[in-house]
Amino acid sequence: MPRSSFGRNAFRVALLLVAAVLPATTLRAQSTASSVTVEINAAAEAKAFPHFWEQMFGSGRAILSLRESYRQDLLAVKQITGFQYVRFHAIFHDEVGLYDEDAAGRAVYNFSYIDQIYDGLLQNHVRPYVELSFMPRKLASNPAAIHPFWYKQNVSPPVDGVKWERLIESFARHLVERYGEEEVAQWYFEVWNEPNIDFWAGEPKEATYFDLYDRTARALKSVSPRLRVGGPATAQAAWVDRFILHTAEKNVPVDFVSTHVYGNDLSTDVFGTKEEIPRSQMVCRAARKVFDQVKASARPDLPIFWSEYNASYKNEPEVTDALYMGPWLADTIRQCDGLGTSWSYWTFSDVFEEQGVVKQPFYGGFGIIAAGGYPKPAFHAFRLLHLLGDRRLPVTSDSALVTRRADGALVIALWNLVPPGEAGASRNVTLHFTGLSHARHAQMWRLDQDHGDVLPAYEQMGHPIYPTAAQHDQLLRAASSTPPEKLKLRGADLSVVLPPSGLAVIEIR
Repeated sequence: MPRSSFGRNAFRVALLLVAAVLPATTLRAQSTASSVTVEINAAAEAKAFPHFWEQMFGSGRAILSLRESYRQDLLAVKQITGFQYVRFHAIFHDEVGLYDEDAAGRAVYNFSYIDQIYDGLLQNHVRPYVELSFMPRKLASNPAAIHPFWYKQNVSPPVDGVKWERLIESFARHLVERYGEEEVAQWYFEVWNEPNIDFWAGEPKEATYFDLYDRTARALKSVSPRLRVGGPATAQAAWVDRFILHTAEKNVPVDFVSTHVYGNDLSTDVFGTKEEIPRSQMVCRAARKVFDQVKASARPDLPIFWSEYNASYKNEPEVTDALYMGPWLADTIRQCDGLGTSWSYWTFSDVFEEQGVVKQPFYGGFGIIAAGGYPKPAFHAFRLLHLLGDRRLPVTSDSALVTRRADGALVIALWNLVPPGEAGASRNVTLHFTGLSHARHAQMWRLDQDHGDVLPAYEQMGHPIYPTAAQHDQLLRAASSTPPEKLKLRGADLSVVLPPSGLAVIEIR
């Protein structure tokens, strides 16, 4: 979970379908426009291309899910993606009210808010990916181990391991009784969050976390062997190899491994090197590292969950609020394909309070919908990339994805990736097709400064901290989409122009 970051209102429906123009070879910042031809064999052998990037999203802590703004954002993202799971922190935080003790020190459980939280998700057709955190105050070994986040979660180990086990058993049993074993067996249970950094106060960190994991995994399995449990949920792609070794040596149940990485993580932390790894490459370099560790381990077939990823763990408006996220997301999908089972983008909404109550709509929050309900470019990027097919065709370009849908359509994503702070230049791109059927109907959706980017309108109105009703409506219009534009193939060629930080998705039938 970052070491930092905030969303809502009335648009909630058709707000995307944008058309942009494309690059397709490398795409980094250029001083002048350039031209490139991309060869596409539409009859080439394709491989499976599951939409791993849009199956799960992260969000702010558990209690926020009871807010109407949170649920509106969830529904908006559900409409544009294959969103199946949501992950959030702090289901055991005292504000949720699950755990208390009587005068004799006996546990008292209250599932009132727990039920409202999970009922709300399931009613909106999203399942929980349950992060088991943080420590209830009366169960904490160190009541003073308070994390600096605004909601002040306790990050210490339990004062009594047996009481922790009973908490886990009672929690899991209640879920099974309320929702049924068949349903809860489709959830995932992840033990804690980022125990390798300041979200865990146990010492030594690794050994105390492994003890917590062992107790938790066995307690869950005692309720039902079908409940799926995993970890170590580390920051910076850490501990995965040693975690698997530990579970194998101690014969501890594990159904998946999980970890996190951000585009601006340092190579020192992720790889123990002094390299300068670009933001656009860090996530998938880390994914390759973990993939290789799992394949070389005693449990090589364990699913790999990246339960947090993004281009930044800081509040950087020029990154997470900006057009940059469109090409960054597309390029990350291209590089990370096949290196993990499911990826949870951090986060779907700026209904988020790690740094306190939201102070303005655009501040570099992690969500793809800003406070006030304004879709960011990242929202449109997810919408466009959802159009990709589930079979991937080879292409000799590092700025293109070529896919085929089940309905036979050829769907191509192209982008012009320009690092934040650089001007970049447009790309003139010619797609040259071979093996294309007689069908020649093509249309294109865009994401660029003129299509789907709300920030120019916000800047033009002077960055209001509290937009008026009229400004709110104006921002929603600026954030909305345009219909796809029709394209014509000239023989076997299709030519387009992709502006800096532009993303385009083309469909050919």
